[in-house]
Amino acid sequence: MDNSIKKIAVLGSTGSIGQQTLDVICALNTRFRVIGLTGGNNVGLLERQIREFGPEMFYSSARLDFDCGSKFFSMEEIASHPDVDLVVVATSGKEGLNPTLAALRAGKTVALANKEILVMAGGIITREASLHNTEIRPIDSEHSAIWQCLRGEESKPQKIFLTASGGPFYHYSQSQLSGVTVQQALAHPTWKMGKKITIDSATLMNKGLEVIEAHWLFDIPMDSIEILIHPQSIIHSMVEFVDGSLKAQLSFPDMRLPIQYALCYPDRLSNLGLPRLDMNQIQSLKFDLIELNKFPCLTLALNAGRQGGTYPAVLCAAGEVAVGLFLNGRISFTDIAVIVEEALEQHQSIGEPSVEQILAADIWARECVRRLRVK
Repeated sequence: MDNSIKKIAVLGSTGSIGQQTLDVICALNTRFRVIGLTGGNNVGLLERQIREFGPEMFYSSARLDFDCGSKFFSMEEIASHPDVDLVVVATSGKEGLNPTLAALRAGKTVALANKEILVMAGGIITREASLHNTEIRPIDSEHSAIWQCLRGEESKPQKIFLTASGGPFYHYSQSQLSGVTVQQALAHPTWKMGKKITIDSATLMNKGLEVIEAHWLFDIPMDSIEILIHPQSIIHSMVEFVDGSLKAQLSFPDMRLPIQYALCYPDRLSNLGLPRLDMNQIQSLKFDLIELNKFPCLTLALNAGRQGGTYPAVLCAAGEVAVGLFLNGRISFTDIAVIVEEALEQHQSIGEPSVEQILAADIWARECVRRLRVK
């Protein structure tokens, strides 16, 4: 067991995953020290975090109104700083792409919660990790589960089963889905998450992104990844091996557990703040096959992942803008898929894109969606 103190930079510390990461660090404060924090527009929370953790470096996209005693750096500078041991990337969307690349190129371990980075640029990200002999530790509960199931196995998995709660609308009819309100869509039955990922979970777009993410993380064909609806969210994913054996990871649905595993790997540490799964309270574990026709966002994501090129970048960007329009009451819940599909149909994809071409596709997709809504 390595008892040395790890120096952590948390990118996106004011978001849901960022806050839960800091909760884990507080609970295990003899093992970790926060030396870098970055935040967006939630200046008040970032200021409180800086006061509490006293990082040496910070970044904010908005101006801070107090002398925090920390030095301002860009996110790329924080992620690649010589004093940093591990970088938690808990930003959303494309914002974390260049900092992640900077961290990997500097040989840092990256604990990744931003799935869009791998969806947009999975080939580039995994290539840089391999080139610089460093590792990407997944924080998503499903990918953490797969990672844990593969630990100690020399054989590659034959199939991966990604579980999904199904969100709040899995049993809704098409007419019911068209009338879904923002408040209903934000009421996820299991997980506590940010607004954007909560809506993506309701449309099942998030599960499509996770399939692409798993493809890159575990070097497995997308067609070898199957989605199972598992409403209890107790089994977080399963792996099937060539001999027919299945391994599953079970735990109480709390994001702090996969966060802690990524921070502490290869150790498992006691944390009294984490809830335990009481097997005596579980009477059954239910699984259903996915109904793709009810959730077109999932089909769009899977198709974009198979097509590759810059399609996944357009998928992410168009989805982000469409979700924002829904949250602002400007489109209906079912319009999200319509808008994303229109953007994908209009896009001329570039095969084997560079980072610059991926970011250009992101900008194009955002402008495309805005033009579509003006008509």
